Amino acid sequence: MGALPFLCTLLRSFAAARPRPSAALVRSTLLELAILTTHVLLYPTGITQERRPPPLLPPAAGPSPAGPSLAGTAERPEPPEPPGAPAGPVAARPPVLLLHGFIDNRSVFVLLRRSLRRHGWDEVRSLNYSLLTCDIRKAAAMLGRHVEEVCLSTGRDRVDMVGHSLGGLIARYYIQRLGGDARVRTLVTLGTPHSGTRVAPLMTAHPLVRQMRPDSDVITELAGPVPHCTTQFIGFWSDLDQIMVPVETARIDHPDLHARNVRVCGVGHLALPVHGEVAAGIRQALTTEEPSAGAAGAASVA
Repeated sequence: MGALPFLCTLLRSFAAARPRPSAALVRSTLLELAILTTHVLLYPTGITQERRPPPLLPPAAGPSPAGPSLAGTAERPEPPEPPGAPAGPVAARPPVLLLHGFIDNRSVFVLLRRSLRRHGWDEVRSLNYSLLTCDIRKAAAMLGRHVEEVCLSTGRDRVDMVGHSLGGLIARYYIQRLGGDARVRTLVTLGTPHSGTRVAPLMTAHPLVRQMRPDSDVITELAGPVPHCTTQFIGFWSDLDQIMVPVETARIDHPDLHARNVRVCGVGHLALPVHGEVAAGIRQALTTEEPSAGAAGAASVA
C-alpha cells in the first residue's frame, strides 16, 4: 500500500482504538511508522526492474575440454552452508520469487532477500509489476510469463513464491486460475486479503483496491473449487494488521487447498516482510516437505 494512504489508515486505526491502547498496539504502531519512514527512503532503489540473467545454455556435445584450470574448477569443493541454515541439500531448493504489494516495489524485500541468501538460497528474485497495473488477472498473466523465464534461466521445473499483501493475491490467482500450480511448489503469503479487506473505502476508486474487496469478482473466483491444485500454501496473518479488516481475512481458508496458517502476534502490516521471526518462519515454510492431500494446520509466531 502507498505511503500516504497507509499512513492515514494507520493513524485512523490508532485513533479508533480504545482510550488506553494496549502496549502491543503502541509498539506495533511506532514500529510501522519507523518502517514506513525507512521504506520511503529505500523506495527509489527498487523502482527499476531487477536485472534478469540469461537462460542456461544447453551443454555442448562431445567430450569436455581438458585443461589445468578446468580441472581445478571441477575439483573445487562446494562452500559450506552458513551457520544456522536449514538442513537439506541447497541444490534441491527451488528458486524463490518475491512479489510486493499495492503501490510498492521490490525494495520492501531487502531484509528478507538477505536473510534467504545468508541461509543458503542462491536463487532469490523479485518482480515489479507496473504502478499502472489495474487488474489482478493481467498481473497474474504477467507473473506466469516471468515464472517461465525463471524456470528457463535456472533449469528448474518449479519455483517457490513469497507474496506480500496484493502480491500474494496475484500469485494465488496465477496458481488457481491460470494453471500455475504446475510451476509453483509453495506459496507463502504475508498479510494478503484472501477473503477481501474492508479497509480504506475511500480508495475504492482504484480498480485494484476494488478487486481486493470482499464482494469482488476476483475474491469470488478464488473461493471457487480447485480440486486438483498441488501447490502448498502458507498464510501469515497478524493480530495487529491494520490493513486487513478483519485481520482473519489474511488466513487461507479453502477446502480444496493444502493450506497452513501462521498467526503472527504484535506485528503490523508493513513489518511482516522485515520482521526477523517472520523471516525465520518463511525459511521453515520453504524447507518443509509438501503435505499430503487434504492437509491443513495452524501455527503462530510470537
